[in-house]
Amino acid sequence: MIHAVILPILLPLVAAVAMLLRPAAGRPLAVLSVVAQVGLAAVLLGLAGDDAVRVYRLGDWPAPYGIVLVLDRLAAMMLAVTAVLGLAALLYAIGGNDREGRHFHPLFQMQLAGLNGAFLTGDVFNLFVFFEILLLASYGLLLHGGGAARARAGIGYVVLNLVGSALFLISLGLVYGTLGTLNLADIALVLPGVPVADQALVRTAAALMVAVFLLKAALLPLSFWLPHVYAAAGVPVAALFAVMTKVGVYALLRVEAIGFAGAPATSGLLQPWLPVLALLTIVAGTIGALAARRLAGVVANLVLVSTGTLLAAVAAGGATATAAALFYLPHTTLVTGGMFLLAGHLARGRGAMGDAIDNGPRVPGALLLGGAFLVLGVAATGVPPLSGFLAKVMVLQALGGTPLGPWLWAGILASGLVMALVLARAASAFFWEAGDAAPPGAPVPRRMVFALLLLAASGPVLALAAAPVAAYARAAAEQLHARQPYIEAVLGARPDVQRETRP
Repeated sequence: MIHAVILPILLPLVAAVAMLLRPAAGRPLAVLSVVAQVGLAAVLLGLAGDDAVRVYRLGDWPAPYGIVLVLDRLAAMMLAVTAVLGLAALLYAIGGNDREGRHFHPLFQMQLAGLNGAFLTGDVFNLFVFFEILLLASYGLLLHGGGAARARAGIGYVVLNLVGSALFLISLGLVYGTLGTLNLADIALVLPGVPVADQALVRTAAALMVAVFLLKAALLPLSFWLPHVYAAAGVPVAALFAVMTKVGVYALLRVEAIGFAGAPATSGLLQPWLPVLALLTIVAGTIGALAARRLAGVVANLVLVSTGTLLAAVAAGGATATAAALFYLPHTTLVTGGMFLLAGHLARGRGAMGDAIDNGPRVPGALLLGGAFLVLGVAATGVPPLSGFLAKVMVLQALGGTPLGPWLWAGILASGLVMALVLARAASAFFWEAGDAAPPGAPVPRRMVFALLLLAASGPVLALAAAPVAAYARAAAEQLHARQPYIEAVLGARPDVQRETRP
């Protein structure tokens, strides 16, 4: 099992290359690759359960000189969420969406490789590399199928992320110039001893890095791009993009807890502004959902609300708040992904009306789709008894003692109420007040129905398994904040390292 840690990156990369060489084998190879990734994620999740931090040194070069991949509880959880979401998105795509343009499956695999690499890497430069891999793939996936709306959304998305990449490179240059390392565990050792004369420069570099992560997470005021991009993307692409903002949240959580914690140069870096912006992001997402005229637009704004909720928990700090965030994260990722697939099913069944929230023809399979809408809507809004309610209770408990706790409580609870009203209005238009049945069209492939049901089941499954999932989240949070086992596993026993520094 020594090489198991690198397989979540190698497997989709090899599959992407094979698909380019044999385009006709795209669908079978894609399914085989993603199913294998689900199984691999399950194996790694089991391995991580013993609380050991497993380090894979590429080329057997010691850290901080070589590239390292690190598997712990948090990384394993993110791999599992991505694999399940990727499987559902792929099953929906091979119902026909993958034929709307070229190279869908290689791009999809590259996206998964970039995501998995970002969750496993142990240094911030390779975090940048994997960011670029997943972003390049996302550009192609967003534009897959063409159309003016996707082109308009794509231009802004590409430009904004190019700016973010430039800022990330600048921050990496500043970090390396002052600390002489980009390995995350090594940063944790070096950062507390930075000379006073360099602390302002280091803090500037850290602030730029945090800004890049929050751009990826879509925190206000860096969030205006998200509703347009996600609503314009193809259905399976939007579903997969549900995990994209979580990469920014993950990167911030990982770098803040391991690299920046306890150092004078980065102390208080997220306070007091992050809780305020998290609250404003929740408010902006709620207002955006009220104004949306399509179900996909409502779901895109739900993603914003989830970003604000997660970052409010991250800003609270400590293992308890992190555990709440880690319970909430898989719930919101899978549920919003399922809502995007549901919007696609409704658009497919309503013809020219698409997923517009307005009275129209009754969709085929209304009973099944209505049931999925009910389950996903209850989970998304945090109504008992599904996983959304349990996740929000944990988050609210963690935020209770923070300075903005009452405001965050009011924002999260009010947002849940408004979202419930918005989704109830949409359900009425789609199912209750629908007119005659739409003219029969092409039958919906079973794999597309299975994809929807797979994600719709996440709310009930996470609710039934709440105790072990919450226990895993607590253990992952405690392991993350302990720091020392991570540092020792990556760096080991070694002599002092000669680092390059700026003149």
